[in-house]
Amino acid sequence: MRHPREVLLDAQAAAGTLPVCDHYSGVELRMRKSLQLQAELTRELGACVFDVTLDCEDGAPVGAEAQHAALVVQLALAADAQTRVAVRIHPVDHPSFADDLRVIAGQAAHRLTHLMIPKVETVADVQQVDQALRSLGGAAAQLPIHVLLESARAVHYAFDIAAHPRVQSISFGLMDFISSHNGAIGDEAMGSSGQFSHPLVVRAKLEIAAACHAHGKVPSHCVVTEFSDAAAMQAAAERAAGEYGYTRMWSIHPNQIRPILAAFAPKAAQLQTATEILSAAQAADWAPISHQGQLHDRASYRYYWQLLERGHRTGAQLPQAAKVWFE
Repeated sequence: MRHPREVLLDAQAAAGTLPVCDHYSGVELRMRKSLQLQAELTRELGACVFDVTLDCEDGAPVGAEAQHAALVVQLALAADAQTRVAVRIHPVDHPSFADDLRVIAGQAAHRLTHLMIPKVETVADVQQVDQALRSLGGAAAQLPIHVLLESARAVHYAFDIAAHPRVQSISFGLMDFISSHNGAIGDEAMGSSGQFSHPLVVRAKLEIAAACHAHGKVPSHCVVTEFSDAAAMQAAAERAAGEYGYTRMWSIHPNQIRPILAAFAPKAAQLQTATEILSAAQAADWAPISHQGQLHDRASYRYYWQLLERGHRTGAQLPQAAKVWFE
């Protein structure tokens, strides 16, 4: 029988190809521990459930940017072949941008899942990165980029940025977005609850999510700074996934990873329903079927397949009949 992936081709958009959690670390000890934790959770859950992004923007000590870039390359090249590791480099207007690209993408592109580009303002910034990577050749020429939008101007151009073929995911930079408003947005909007109530912040989040879904890209939700409050973290992640249309979220502390996974994981009943519908559809060679008095066809099959894929990417326990699709 044909695999759902072969039949439901457009279910394999970018939103279905990335882990739901993107974990950031920039200090050497924490970077090493993040890579170790990724391997441990992969063994435990049977899937790689988060990306490790090594941070050169906030992680590099001032004046030691070159040394930090070299360290990041060393860690990426030493990582296991199954590791999902990325790097956040400096923004395009930073003096270290060109060196970051030359050293990191030039030496380790074949081991990276993507590059994160912070403080992108317009599609011209994306084009600059695209051209620079193409000029390096090799694996760098094909390396996907993720971008971080951190100002009102950047959000204004979200649809243009999402349309660029090199862009795989867009993240929302909450703290810098608030700072860019020169005090017009209060600091309460930086908290886990306030960021879901201030109209300008809410508008920015929705604009980014809409732009990503319009162009088949992955919207990645911003940080929650209360890293010691697991309940606040999971509540924010549930709102990001359930109300705002985000399919991925940042983690800045190991304590945040499991709450994000739990929030983005489908419920067991949803996975069971999806398995029943797709099993019946496969048996009918993907013709329309009736399930519990409801008609289903390719449109709903795509939805339920995406649900199962998200379950797999979050390490959820899949029904036995669905496991064969992910072996």
